Amino acid sequence: MTAATPKFEQLGLIGCGLMGGSFALALKKAGLVKRVVGYSKSPSTTERARQMGVIDVEAPSALLAVSGADLVLLAVPVAATEASFKAIRHLVSRKTLVMDVGSTKRVVVDAARRVLRDQVGVFVPAHPITGKEVAGVEHADPDLYAGRQVILTPIERTLTEHLDRAVQVWTALGCHVKQMSPEAHDAAYAAVSHLPHLIAFALMNGITTQEQAAEFLSLAGPGFRDFSRIAASDPSVWRDILISNREELLTQSRHFLRALHQLETAMNNGDPDALESLIEQASEARAHWRMSALKPRG
Repeated sequence: MTAATPKFEQLGLIGCGLMGGSFALALKKAGLVKRVVGYSKSPSTTERARQMGVIDVEAPSALLAVSGADLVLLAVPVAATEASFKAIRHLVSRKTLVMDVGSTKRVVVDAARRVLRDQVGVFVPAHPITGKEVAGVEHADPDLYAGRQVILTPIERTLTEHLDRAVQVWTALGCHVKQMSPEAHDAAYAAVSHLPHLIAFALMNGITTQEQAAEFLSLAGPGFRDFSRIAASDPSVWRDILISNREELLTQSRHFLRALHQLETAMNNGDPDALESLIEQASEARAHWRMSALKPRG
């Protein structure tokens, strides 16, 4: 932690699940917050979060969770973001740093513009590139964000001081912070996150609707396990993500279908050279990406 790292009197946590709970625990572990006040739609979730020490105080509403907070985190499904903004806007001041952890950014930014209006500058949209296949506060982990990328997508009205504080907070939690526009973010993650999930969902559904599904799955090995892992992701969360980024995702889906068609054509034609060439293209691209990902960060 550097001298410039801000410390907060109170985190107002809206959504006490895996992502929000892990953020609260990480802030506490780093000594960056004195008190966490939490609210979840389900009172049992908020109670469990308090019992676990994720939050210090249970709030009966989102508005009361941000009362007195100098840092607010929205850790709710993307589709619930606008309603959450509406619930808290009357207590959001210029001094309040507001962030989210949503996997799509344009819809979140649009909601902030509509609801926060003149105060939209206090909102710094964030997407931590982390998570688990399991949901719920019981899986909250103070190290969930350590060593992970966090993408910030400020807009033209984002206040510089709040953007700087956001960078400092995520950096203090051990994250590698990158900035890009909401549009560029959604295009990129449609390709490298949302499309793989879509394919994994389709793969599992395609297998399990066959009569021999149980037998097929009983024979699956580590490759299938690794490839299909993300199909176990939270359905409500991914429903919202796929819908909210559908334009970019459908574009990526068409690219995928064209590539799949090329492979199918080579097989239909009994053309081993064409098939090997396409596989080699993919193999080399994957190897190059892996080597780039393994390079130490500056």
